[in-house]
Amino acid sequence: MADAINIVPYQPGWAGEFAVLAEQLGAALGGLALRIDHIGSTSVPGLAAKDVIDVQLTVAELDDEAVAGGLLAVGFELKPFDRDHLPPGGDDAPAQWRKLFFREKTGQRRAHIHVRRAGSTNQRYALLFRDYLRAQPATAAAYGELKRRLAAGLADPDSYPDVKDPAVDLIYLAAEQWAAHTGWRQ
Repeated sequence: MADAINIVPYQPGWAGEFAVLAEQLGAALGGLALRIDHIGSTSVPGLAAKDVIDVQLTVAELDDEAVAGGLLAVGFELKPFDRDHLPPGGDDAPAQWRKLFFREKTGQRRAHIHVRRAGSTNQRYALLFRDYLRAQPATAAAYGELKRRLAAGLADPDSYPDVKDPAVDLIYLAAEQWAAHTGWRQ
């Protein structure tokens, strides 16, 4: 069984910790990194989160050898997690949800590095989800409360993502409507 899930109040220092990590990732990948974005709950001011910095590295192609080689060479750890959750009604083409997933360097602050192909659905999903929650603080607060209650009430911490994913899907579906209405662009 996994360690207990711990949801903490928003920490203003998360943005600075992301900046340090983004600099390391950019140096490791050079021109392979088209963009490096702070994503996930720690990227949304005011949102309670697990104390893990989520980073999305956008690349032109998921060239496992070049990308993994660059990150492994500087100490990031590749994990066997190569596909994102598919929301209901989403494009189920495997290429749209494929990714490479890395963890922090040994001894450094916890981080999840999601490497996704530019223009893929999962690359857009992460940015839209973040931007929607930034624009909708009441939704972000409700989502934070859901995460706190799940973390406190689940007997099996391994089930946390499985239970949380349907709520994330609901937010994402609302975010898609918001994006169409506002003209949001990534």
